Formats: sequence, C-alpha cells, structure tokens
Amino acid sequence: MKTENQRAWFLVLPVLLLVAFNALIPMMTVVNYSVQETFGDNLFFWEGLGWYEQILRSERFHAALGRQFLFTGLILVIEVPLGIIIALSMPRQGIWVPVCLVLMALPMLIPWNVVGAMWNIFTLPDIGLLGYFLNHTLGINYDMTQDPLAAWITIVTMDVWHWTSLVVLLAYAGLVSIPDAYYQAAKIDGASNWAVFRFIQLPKMKNVLTIAILLRFMDSFNIYTEPFVLTGGGPGNSTTLLSIDLVKMALGQFDLGPAAAMSLIYFAITLGVSWLFYTLMTRDDLN
Repeated sequence: MKTENQRAWFLVLPVLLLVAFNALIPMMTVVNYSVQETFGDNLFFWEGLGWYEQILRSERFHAALGRQFLFTGLILVIEVPLGIIIALSMPRQGIWVPVCLVLMALPMLIPWNVVGAMWNIFTLPDIGLLGYFLNHTLGINYDMTQDPLAAWITIVTMDVWHWTSLVVLLAYAGLVSIPDAYYQAAKIDGASNWAVFRFIQLPKMKNVLTIAILLRFMDSFNIYTEPFVLTGGGPGNSTTLLSIDLVKMALGQFDLGPAAAMSLIYFAITLGVSWLFYTLMTRDDLN
C-alpha cells in the first residue's frame, strides 16, 4: 500500500494561519456582535436572534437587497455577452495581440476609489466632459445628482467600463486554447460562423465563462467603493445598494448588532447564489 507524505501540509500552514487571522477571527467577532446588544463601555447584553428577525422583516433591507440584485443582474446581462463579443473580435496572432491584451487590462489596473472619483467628475452636468456634452451639445437632460434613472445608467456604465475586460480576458483565454483541428473540421463540413460558435467555441469556453460569471457576480453583488464615491447612494436612496446600506448602518448609525446580523445574511446570500450558479453551470459535467 502506497503511503502518502503529509509533510507538505506544513507548507500550507502559514497560509492557513494568515486566513484564520484575517477571515475567521473577524468572522467570529461579527457573529458575536450579531447576537448581542452593546451600549458602549464594552458592555454586552444577550439579544439572541432578535437582530436577524428585525433585519429580515425590515422594508429597508428588502429595498436595498432588491436594488443589489437589480444591479448585479444588469451587470451580468451586459458584461458577459459583451465580453464574449469583444473576445471573438480580437486577433489570435500577430503584433496586435499584446496591444489588445494590454488595452483590455488597463481599466482593471485603476483603483476602485479612483474609478468612482473619475466618473463622478466625468459625468457632472456642468463641468464634466460627458455631462456637459449630453446637456449642452445633444440637448439631453442628464443629471445623475438629481435623476435616479441617470444615476443608475451612470453606475452601470461605470462598472461595465471597469470590469468587462475581466470577462474579455477570460473568454479570450478559452478561445486561444481551442485546437485548430476543430476549426479545420468545421470548415470542411461547411459550418457557418454561428455553428462554429455554438458547437465549438461556446462549449470550449464553458469553464472560463463559469469562472467569469462567478467572479462578476460576487464582485458586483458586494460592490461598494465605486457607487459610493460616484453617487453616495443617491439621489435619495435610489442607488443605495445593500453594501452601502450596511456601511451606513454600521458606521453612520453605529448599530453594530443589526449591522453584524445584516452582514452575515449578506454573506449567506452571496454564498448561496454563488453555489447555485456553480451547480447549474457544471451539472452537465457531473452527469
């Protein structure tokens, strides 16, 4: 019987300790706050599941969660097809390949807070380049600081500009890994471009697209910095996503118990929907 060398786990131990320090310990602190009430001076009183019940019955939570799902749904519907289209349009060989890859990667290199500030200045109705052009050149009444629809269009457009590149690069990696023999066989059979995409390219990109959808879901569902810097959750509460509402409750109102309960519910929803996405997209591979 072959024996396995378990000493390799010692190489992983530093990473496990780091994860425990940066994730598990803070998580347990949040769990502790979520079942207790505090009035300062480090005094805690047992609350049980009261905060969870309050959050789950709160209309404020339901509204913020609905806005969060709407934002994430729009992002996935736009970015995934757009990323595939751009990846299909990119060259597979030649000098333009590195140029296209670098251009695609540039938006992702910009820090999140800088992206929000940049788009805030860019879209202001009076001094922003885009805002001034839409209002004074095209005659479109655009003001993201006053119009909820304009604010939503702006934050969605900002995220599409910032993160579609991730889908493009992953889809492109899947495309270039397809052997030329598949294309040669399709050419011999007289397959159309749509048939090549449907029966060759799309199935071969399935794994990378699964990763892209999971990453974009988790990132867009937990997004905070860019929309907060851009709109601050306004006008009114029209762009107050669940992440922004959570920070307002924790740091603005200092309601640590309800905020801790909301963050754990938030985490559970993210984990559950991610598992559902992964299960649906990989169930054919498991059969």
